[in-house]
Amino acid sequence: MITLHIKNMVCDRCKIVVRQELGKMGLTPLTIALGEVTIEEDQLTDAQQTQLDAALVSVGFERIDDRKERIIESIKNIIIKQIRQQGRYHRKFNWSHVLAEHLHLEYSYISSLFSSAEGITLEHYIIRQKIEYVKELLFNDELTLSQIAIRMDYSSVAHLSAQFKKITGVTPSEFKKSDTQSRSRQSLDAI
Repeated sequence: MITLHIKNMVCDRCKIVVRQELGKMGLTPLTIALGEVTIEEDQLTDAQQTQLDAALVSVGFERIDDRKERIIESIKNIIIKQIRQQGRYHRKFNWSHVLAEHLHLEYSYISSLFSSAEGITLEHYIIRQKIEYVKELLFNDELTLSQIAIRMDYSSVAHLSAQFKKITGVTPSEFKKSDTQSRSRQSLDAI
């Protein structure tokens, strides 16, 4: 059994694509989670590793060997998963506690590692992820701005609007009114 760490796996569709690529190579995935895949095989030949790396890169992923890169990818996956889980996000939510608990590392180390590797603070990364999700919710047009503010745990619509404008340059209302071509959404792995 081998555990592979894969960069840019940020959604359920990513898991499907990785499963397909492994299947094409005749490899048997036992578990697939965001950023991590366990395969049945005990080892990969150099040729298989090269083929796997090429297959993953061709679909926007990358195998991670470096421990620090794996930690950073895990941080991103935890943040994305937590933000997008309905009903799990609330005022008493403590990012430092959640990240330290999931990664079994001190938060100061996690924060320092992330900032030095990504050139952005964890707090700013979390805000950017929240705003991308708000864009998605606005784009889908299923919730009002008030409902989105509550769901994303903003203290008010005004707070959400101010943070949204600071990140995007437009208010949520302006974003919602704009035509679909000018709605600038980013893929989660690009944030």
